[in-house]
Formats: sequence, structure tokens, C-alpha cells
Amino acid sequence: MKIAMVGSGYVGLVSGACFADFGHDVVCIDKDPAKIDSLHKGVMPIYEPGLAELVAGNVKAGRLTFTTDLAEGIADASAIFIAVGTPSRRGDGHADLSYVYAVAEEIGANLKQPAVIVTKSTVPVGTGDEVERILSEANPGVQFAVASNPEFLREGAAIGDFKHPDRIVVGTEDDWARSVMNEVYRPLFLNKSPILFTSRRSSELIKYAANAFLAVKITFINEMADLCEKVGADVQDISRGIGMDGRIGPKFLHAGPGYGGSCFPKDTLALLKTAEDYEAPTRIVEAVVAVNDSRKRAMGRKVIEALGGMDAARGKKVALLGLTFKPNTDDMRDAPSIAIALALSDAGVEVAGYDPEGMELAAPLMPDVAMQKTAYDAIAGADATVIVTEWDAFRALDLDRVKRIAAAPVLVDLRNVYDPAEVRAKGFTYVSVGRP
Repeated sequence: MKIAMVGSGYVGLVSGACFADFGHDVVCIDKDPAKIDSLHKGVMPIYEPGLAELVAGNVKAGRLTFTTDLAEGIADASAIFIAVGTPSRRGDGHADLSYVYAVAEEIGANLKQPAVIVTKSTVPVGTGDEVERILSEANPGVQFAVASNPEFLREGAAIGDFKHPDRIVVGTEDDWARSVMNEVYRPLFLNKSPILFTSRRSSELIKYAANAFLAVKITFINEMADLCEKVGADVQDISRGIGMDGRIGPKFLHAGPGYGGSCFPKDTLALLKTAEDYEAPTRIVEAVVAVNDSRKRAMGRKVIEALGGMDAARGKKVALLGLTFKPNTDDMRDAPSIAIALALSDAGVEVAGYDPEGMELAAPLMPDVAMQKTAYDAIAGADATVIVTEWDAFRALDLDRVKRIAAAPVLVDLRNVYDPAEVRAKGFTYVSVGRP
């Protein structure tokens, strides 16, 4: 089957490469000539483990191609996926659907064969209805159906998530579209991956509801961590104790500096705006968004306290290890490190930073942070070393070396990756999240 993927960013490129790996003939389309030129040269626009190799293998096999020409790309395609960005709109926080609608209009103007148009982008309830209207007006003479197929990919583990999904959600009321989508995902049936067919509007809401619920879990355990610090309990014990309950589960119960990234911040905000528009407010999600926003800067204050307080912190140096919102990605969107660095700079603290993949994107977002070539370069002369993102490279720092080159043996572990007793035995002042 020929598949066209309109949008060659994170979701479009990963999805397109995986579909090609299943044996489909896939064309990835993007308006950005520089991006397409880089892809032709084998240069990925994003960092995702295994993606470059997956793309190269399928390009070599002739199953994956790239173009800026939408009309050429969608020709003879049975399924055309819309995978363009839906960032938060300035002013009101709604999802900006201008890219989605522009693509729908262009598809409508160039579609010459029956095809299922699939929204892969994360879109609010009712977007499929508008896409259908746009296509109908642009090209009333061609057979098409509009389906919703949200993605559930974790950055850093996207290829595995695509090939071994918990579920595949498809929203359509059209029998023909259902048969086409069954064929698209037929290779995954061998893995017994469950496919859930719903109405289009239900499918659109499932994505937002899932991300909002995970954001609730993260924020809940972060608040429990604050309580643990007050009462002398250990949040890691709390996480294990409640996570062993099958009704709750252990995932997303790791205390830290708050969530960030491309999905949770914008999706929770978009869900709030949708709920307001339909006069069905989601108070829990409102609280989650507010708590998460304040938590990031609170982690900056936690570092300042480890330096001896606001007066003592001025003029001191801090090393931030890990700048991306999570490991195994270069994504800096809403990363906690940004708010932490701002809080430190506002307090007159000199900040040095290092990240294995994210410094190029981090630099313009953190102009007051001196980017370093290695973790130890950042630590040299630092009065506190702060682990912000739990990259594997930071899980086994040479603590003896850290103690030698740092100005003070202070380790602030915002991801709880170290054993407190072992670190303190090395002569460090050790500060963690939600542990005595």
C-alpha cells in the first residue's frame, strides 16, 4: 500500500519510517526544503535513538522517499496522514490548527484518487469534522473519508512504541476507511497489538485524556514528594507501595522537577480550553497545570537553599547536568531546566550547563547559561552540581573526581538517581526530592 505522510517532523518521520519498515511504500512530505534536503543526505532533523538507521535502511530498500511536492507525494496514495504541528496558540492556549487546515485544503485541491485522510496530529475534538468540510469544498468529486489515528509515542522510545504499541486507536464511522486502516496496520496484528475502533470524536479525545491522566500521575507524586520531605517519609517507598497496586501501576510515579516536552504542557492546556468551550470544566487538570508550572521554579529555589539561601547563593556557581525535558531526546520544549536556570540567574548565580544531545537547542533558550563540552567541564569550580535530567551518562559520575574539581561537594539530585547513603559516605552534601 502507498502511504503519504504530510509533515516530516517527529511524529511524521518516525511513523513514516516505521510504516516503510512494515513493507508499505511511504512518501514523507514537508514544505521545508532544507529539511527534505537533509533527509536525502541521511541527516535527521531530530534526535531519536535508532531513527537514522531505520530511515537509511528503508531508503536503501526503496520503500521510503522524501519530497516537498505534495501533489506528487499523495498521488496514488490509499492513506494520507496529516502529521503537522499543533502548537499552543498565542493568547488563549488553544491548539493552533492552521497547519492542519492548510494541509487539508492542499490535499483537497490535489487529490485525484480515493483516499483515507488520517489526522495523526494531536487535535481537539471536532477537528476531523472541519477537515472533512474543507476537503468536501475543495474537491467534491473525489471519494475520501476522514479518520483520526492519534499517536502515543514516547520521545526516546518512539520506534519501540510504534512497533509494539499498547493499543492502536482509529476513529471513523466509515466502513471503507476502517478496511483501509486495517490494511495499514495489518503487520502489527502479528504482534497481537489491539486495535480499537471508535467514533472520530472519541478518538480525538482519547489522546488528550491519556496525556492529561499521565500528567496527573506525575503531579500527584511530586506533591507527595513535598509532603514526604515535611514528614520524614521516602517518596520512592511511596511510589513503590502504591505502584504495586494493579489499579494504579508503577509508571509515571517518579518524583522530579515537573513534566515538560512537546505533549503534556500543550495537550493539558488544549484540553482545558476545549472543556471551557463546551462548558464542562476539568478542575483536576486545571490544578495539575498550575502545580506543574510552579514546581519548576520551586526546584530552582531548592538549589538556592542547598547553596545556603538567597544571600549566600549570589556569586556562586552551579552546574546543571541534563537540559532536555527527558533523556534520549534533544527536545527542549517546556524543559524544567529552563525555569531552574532562570531562577538561579535571577538570584545572581553563575550557571554552567551540559547535555549529551540538547545544547544546540538549549543555548538560545538559556542565554545566561555557559554551555560546556563535558559534564566535568560544567562541574569544575561549581558550588553545587545539579542533576536535572536522568541521562545514563549522569548515573555513574566519578564522585571522587567531582569532589576534586568542584568548589564544594554539594550534589542536588532532582531525579533521585543516587543512593543517599553512598553519596554522603563520599563526603557530599546530598539533596534529593521527597527523601529524608
